[in-house]
Amino acid sequence: MPNTPRTADTIDELPAQLGTIPGESQVLWVLWLTYGSFYFCRQNISAAVPGLQSELGYSKTHIGLILGGLKVAYAFGQLVNGQLAERFAARWLLAAGMLGSAALNVVFGLSTGLYFLLFIWACNGYCQALGWTPCVRVAANWFPVSRRGRAIGVLGTSYQAMAALTYVIAGWSAEWFGWRGALYLPAALLAVSALHMIVFLRESPALSDQPEAQARERAVPLACASGWSVLRLTMANPALWVLAVGLFFLDACRYGFQDWGLTHLKEVQDTGVGLAALKYAVLPCGGIAGAYLTGWATDRYFGGRRIPMLCALLVLLGCLSLLYEEMARTSLLGTIALLVLIGFTIFGPQVLLVGTAPADFARHGTAAAAAGFVNSMGYLGAFAGDQVTGYLVQNYDWGSAILFWAGCAFAAAAVAALLWRAAPQAGDDVA
Repeated sequence: MPNTPRTADTIDELPAQLGTIPGESQVLWVLWLTYGSFYFCRQNISAAVPGLQSELGYSKTHIGLILGGLKVAYAFGQLVNGQLAERFAARWLLAAGMLGSAALNVVFGLSTGLYFLLFIWACNGYCQALGWTPCVRVAANWFPVSRRGRAIGVLGTSYQAMAALTYVIAGWSAEWFGWRGALYLPAALLAVSALHMIVFLRESPALSDQPEAQARERAVPLACASGWSVLRLTMANPALWVLAVGLFFLDACRYGFQDWGLTHLKEVQDTGVGLAALKYAVLPCGGIAGAYLTGWATDRYFGGRRIPMLCALLVLLGCLSLLYEEMARTSLLGTIALLVLIGFTIFGPQVLLVGTAPADFARHGTAAAAAGFVNSMGYLGAFAGDQVTGYLVQNYDWGSAILFWAGCAFAAAAVAALLWRAAPQAGDDVA
């Protein structure tokens, strides 16, 4: 198999503004739509939760089990698919994940048994895990460290925008067609996006003008001697372990708000799922600003150092979480404003931890594997958070659960602070 040409040197010599490389802007926006579309068939479950409880009679502990199944499978998938993304063409990994997830959402909507629902949603988690690491690999191929924070920051806004849209689409679909409607329409939208990605994605600037057949052949590099070498380099990197544990705690808090927040708002404000979803859509709207501005600011003002801003936002997230329960019960406008700020402080640090910082600290040629490893630990945290949240709400109250979310945010800040003085490694521009 011919060696894949390296692109870091030529990219570094170009102007440090996004979109100046021919085709760069197009690739970034294809990645934006592609990864964001995955959330149609992941975040939609939050709108189905009230129906699963009322129609099928499942408790919050049962719901936590179903939600947690996706997280465990996603964590496993991130670890495995991070290695696959270093070896196989991103386009075909993404297509398998998108079309598989769409099909599994339809099957989930046709099902009723607890353990079958758990199995299907776990399988969906693995398909969902085929999204992020191929996107990180393509982004690392196109953008060097000097512009990576902004590029992945833009990419990070995708799943905030699509999560907001998903809350609205899935919420009103559940309102009109029952909880199964929250599965079917998002599945159709994800399938359409998969076809768009297959046609328009270009994986490397060096390959963007090559015939498709040649591009597919040459887009299967071995970044290191073998998958085991990639895994060894990844697992032996102390900085990645710090990032992974930090994301473990952040995702426990994040998925508390994302998976359970809509149900919490519906119950404490005594409203329909469609209206609750419309209110809750402001959380990822705040996340859009957080995802982009934190990446831009760390490039512009911190010389690529991500940790100081990340820690500050995590501490603020913990403080805002402590205010949320009382605000949700007393003020509609205050709740909406607070959700915007919480979204900002969740997704600013989350994008840095899951994409930008792992690519910065990865050994040469292992950016996708690094992102996969860190993200896998994050989803184990999300699984643990779902179980603890379900238990606390079922046996105590919402206040206890939200206090737990706040504690996780503070723990994430404390762990990330261990890398306070760390800076990106030079020479790791291309995955």
